[in-house]
Amino acid sequence: MGTETRPNDAVWSIGRLLSWTTEYLGRAGLEEPRLCTELLLAHALGCRKIELYTRFEQIPEDSRRAAFRDLVRRAAAHEPIAYLVGHKEFYSLDFEVSPAVLIPRPETELLVDKVVEHCRGLGDRPVRLLDLGTGSGCIAVAILSRVPQATAVASDVSPEALAVARRNAERHGLGGRVTFIEADGLRLPADIRNGDAEHGRDGGDGFEILVSNPPYVAEREWSSLPPEVREYEPRTALAGGEDGLAFYRWIAAEGHEVLARGGSVWLELGDGQRDAVLELFRVTGRYGMGGCWRDAGRSQDRVVRFIFEKG
Repeated sequence: MGTETRPNDAVWSIGRLLSWTTEYLGRAGLEEPRLCTELLLAHALGCRKIELYTRFEQIPEDSRRAAFRDLVRRAAAHEPIAYLVGHKEFYSLDFEVSPAVLIPRPETELLVDKVVEHCRGLGDRPVRLLDLGTGSGCIAVAILSRVPQATAVASDVSPEALAVARRNAERHGLGGRVTFIEADGLRLPADIRNGDAEHGRDGGDGFEILVSNPPYVAEREWSSLPPEVREYEPRTALAGGEDGLAFYRWIAAEGHEVLARGGSVWLELGDGQRDAVLELFRVTGRYGMGGCWRDAGRSQDRVVRFIFEKG
């Protein structure tokens, strides 16, 4: 849409904006440039994506086009689309996102799927889960949306992330079933760790489920991340120490302190991390293997479950 690339008499209808910007973002190296264009233009015009195609010949007002140009400029510099529009779909739910939180990924839906499947297998039995490093709250909220007998504690070291997560729980009508706590890893207050009156627990039992998508990017891999990830998403939600296993190591060593006997740990894995993570839990002598699942159509193990057997 710059004067260097368009004729002076160009009429910038919605259809033309979609076509030109798709090509422009494709040249800038963005994945799915058409979808990116639709999301940005719908956001700038304050309409739904589908409405763009019922207004194809409409010419947006100057202020809307100016807002769109700014979004396109930032997107071409690899600022994430989800941050530009302020939300991201995950597990068929719409989540607010900001630079304070990791953008939800489709692969994390497998983790939610498996926890939901497990909880449903328990019938009507109440389930209390800990979402460790909740970020946007997408994992806890998605699980609770499908498991009515579940309650959750969602923890994060970032107060800014917790504010986003709290709003996401409220927007999906689940605020009363989630307790948000600012905490560094598994260092939870005793009443939160063991159960509290708010959720009808007498205390002392711990969590039935610990679920987490922990930071798992190794230090040596950081520079190879795409710029939209490396330069914009929160490093604390991505970087897993020198070998990418720091948080798995932490959970393996201390997870039993917050779990009920027979409770389980559900974790997302980074590519190629399966064997190393299995060994971290095996050597503690506290856990049995509860299963491992791969991404659909991929050879990488993505989700693992461990069962807490011995104190």
